[in-house]
Amino acid sequence: MEKNNALLSVQDLEVKFRVRGRILTAIRGISLDIYDNESIAIVGESGSGKSVFTKTFAGMLDANGFISRGSILFRDEELADTHVALDAGARGDIQALKAQLDEYAKLLSGADTFNRMRAMEEEKASRARLDPQEEKRLDDAIADAVYQRTEAFNLKQTFDPKKEKDKIRETAARIAELDKRVAQMKKDKAERAAAVRSTAAADRAYLSAWESGMASLKAQYAGEISGQPSEDAKARNETLAKEIYLSVGRFGRIKRRRIEKALLKEIRGAMERGVDLSDEAQLNQVFDPVAFRVKYLDETESQLHGTCEINLAKIKDPGDWTKVRGRRIATVFQDPMTSLNPILTIGKQITSIILKHQNCTESEARAKALDLMQKVGIPNAEKRFDDYPFEYSGGMRQRIVIAIALSCRPKILICDEPTTALDVTIQAQILKLLKDLQKELGFTIVFITHDLGVVANVADRVAVMYAGQIIEIGQVEEVFYDPRHPYTWALLSSLPQLANKDTKLYSITGTPPSLYNQITGDPFAPRNPYCMRIDTLKEPPMFQVTDTHFAKTWLLDPRSPAVEKPEIIRGIHEKLVAAYHLQEVGSSAE
Repeated sequence: MEKNNALLSVQDLEVKFRVRGRILTAIRGISLDIYDNESIAIVGESGSGKSVFTKTFAGMLDANGFISRGSILFRDEELADTHVALDAGARGDIQALKAQLDEYAKLLSGADTFNRMRAMEEEKASRARLDPQEEKRLDDAIADAVYQRTEAFNLKQTFDPKKEKDKIRETAARIAELDKRVAQMKKDKAERAAAVRSTAAADRAYLSAWESGMASLKAQYAGEISGQPSEDAKARNETLAKEIYLSVGRFGRIKRRRIEKALLKEIRGAMERGVDLSDEAQLNQVFDPVAFRVKYLDETESQLHGTCEINLAKIKDPGDWTKVRGRRIATVFQDPMTSLNPILTIGKQITSIILKHQNCTESEARAKALDLMQKVGIPNAEKRFDDYPFEYSGGMRQRIVIAIALSCRPKILICDEPTTALDVTIQAQILKLLKDLQKELGFTIVFITHDLGVVANVADRVAVMYAGQIIEIGQVEEVFYDPRHPYTWALLSSLPQLANKDTKLYSITGTPPSLYNQITGDPFAPRNPYCMRIDTLKEPPMFQVTDTHFAKTWLLDPRSPAVEKPEIIRGIHEKLVAAYHLQEVGSSAE
């Protein structure tokens, strides 16, 4: 797979959830490229973060979830290409934007002095507030007590008022005790913060020197920003004004004005700080908190033309997600009955999606829907078009879900355990259908699964996830026949197909780590029979095994002792070929 053909590039992604007053980090620093027209499987235990990871680039995170760090770059030339009408009103708006930017450009001359003033203000403020480490320790203690209180309250609701009165009274007392503890801890924190502020306010010598230094810098700053911007800055501002207009041109007038105002505020702040706006990466970062930056390319008498870098982690507008979700990235879920509306006909459910995303009439949508039904193997599509979901079998319903997902010819199809609810025979049919449709339509498949049989049959590459991280990734034959991470060894050892008659099935001991807490070292260390001391102290880097195979384990460090794979997965190649009826692949190292 050519590395320059990445359709989706995820870099250092971190996803968190607010749960009962605490923060849970579900995805921890994932970086992954997904290529055009490939099949990649994401495997791991329940709770490893597989579904959460893919929800981030489908725009389907739950309301309490958020992306706290990282980028998801989606390379779609059609979506990135942007045209905005250039009429008299647009030209007037662009000139007004340029005038405002020229005014802000005066601030560039005083950037060094401005940054010195900010540093002085931050130093003064830091002296009047709690030390960050102390504040975090106090906040963590309060959050832990609040969590205990919530757990106790939830437990109290489970008791039978008639039979478990003693437990109710005991738990109620525990809740009251925790309420007092939380109130006292908050009071102690407030008193400690007040004492720090009082001490800072009493330091007259420092405050006098600070006032004198700040007055001098302000006078210097006023002189520095009184001049006019350079011709280079004015030329850059003309292009920047057009880029602002390109970036907001898809919105209605009221919303466009609001976003223009927010972008101008961000750009003003960047000029104050002396950010190099001629640098593409820095300019993108200035735009990101508000809207995609659309890079100006050219213009005609009637329109502006630009292109943008689509960072799915930064999408703010629901309308932007509408252009991506369904049209470019679609999802097939594991239970077709819950994916379909039971009170709408099958035909209506397919055509509604086609009408929403494609410019066509109802008759054209019907024709496209019937064509899709035939492609996914629905017999007598014309007759079954007006049937309801309950009139279809489980396998047929899943075929309809696939048809709906493919109705707008997406570039990426996420399959979230699409065969789990189906029997083995139907599973094989659905997997073959997906592979055949991929060859015909040319889309990328991302499989989320715990079934390694699915992986062996359909995937080009495999990413193994544990505790919100990718801990091993490679071509399917590399991960199956030459796994390097102890967790991958454990997953493969758990395959029932590898067990001998009258032997106990292998299971992974212990439980995954709590994602509420900061994890030190290798997250798999407590369950790893090959754990070394460094695994408990330092997180391993991603070691390279081959050009396409990487694993995140200290066992690959040249200084580590040699460790043999478990006996059960030695010679796994022949066992898997026999168990899953796989086509032979090239020999791999054992």
